[in-house]
Amino acid sequence: MGIRVAVAGASGYAGGELLRLIAGHPEFDLVAATAHSQAGHRVDVVHPQLTGLDLVLGETDPATLADADLVFLALPHGQSAALAAQLPAEVRIVDLGADHRLADPYAWAQYYGGTHAGQWTYGLPELPGQRELIAGSARVANTGCYAAAITLALAPLIADGAASPADVVVVAASGTSGAGRAAKPHLLASEVMGDLSPYRVGTHQHVPEIKQATGATGLSFTPVLAPMPRGILATVTAVPARGVDPQDVLARAYADAPFVHVLPEGRWPHTAATLGSNSCHLQATVDVDSGRLIVLSALDNLGKGAAGQAVQNANLMLGLPETTGLSIWGTAP
Repeated sequence: MGIRVAVAGASGYAGGELLRLIAGHPEFDLVAATAHSQAGHRVDVVHPQLTGLDLVLGETDPATLADADLVFLALPHGQSAALAAQLPAEVRIVDLGADHRLADPYAWAQYYGGTHAGQWTYGLPELPGQRELIAGSARVANTGCYAAAITLALAPLIADGAASPADVVVVAASGTSGAGRAAKPHLLASEVMGDLSPYRVGTHQHVPEIKQATGATGLSFTPVLAPMPRGILATVTAVPARGVDPQDVLARAYADAPFVHVLPEGRWPHTAATLGSNSCHLQATVDVDSGRLIVLSALDNLGKGAAGQAVQNANLMLGLPETTGLSIWGTAP
């Protein structure tokens, strides 16, 4: 018998990716998967890519999850905290929602609304000292998808003193799976294909998380919906605080990070190269006209931006090598 794991919210895109990764994990045994409207359906009916996974989705009930050693919560924002509070203290939890990411109650109220549930250990192992904190925690808040892509690009530059934290501009494009699986008119194929559309301009909920994780004090963020199922490509620009090669700063920061790849000069990140992996690809340069630092970051929003990141965190929490059950390489084309 391996490590017993359960997934709440298993009918969504991130939940389905979690099930796929757990099924292929050499140390995990999937003992429960729950949903709301899809409860009672077989997993391989809801997720045809998981044909042969003989499991029926149960009701999202604490009693169904409490027998696991570790529970992944892949629930909508604002729904994780109440469920987590009903699980035994000895059950480890990785929350893929936003409920426990932010330290500042005011920021939570401003961007999400409702009662702030308190902060858990932030689940981005590549930040300095974070691996050790995650390994010693029973409750971990997984990163947001945009936040993962942008933080990995920006945090080392601010920490090194290479970039000013006061003037950061980000434009990032994401695939439609980032908006979840619920049927929405603006996500219909006929609306999305052949189109790029900005949304939540200047008000995106990942802004306070990115500022908290990177040390940025001024951040302008424009997210863009792209006509593809999954992937994020973020363009991060900042004012240099001193003369520096940003590529060198990133290479030193991630020299021992198995899932973060600083690409050789002349090669630029693109989303297809990270598809199906838990990797983030980075490239940096200095704009010859403005002098701004530019970092391009690509990852799979359901991989390093969600389910893959959650499994990486779980591995650390359980004393396993962080790469266990995860792929460094993508599946393109």
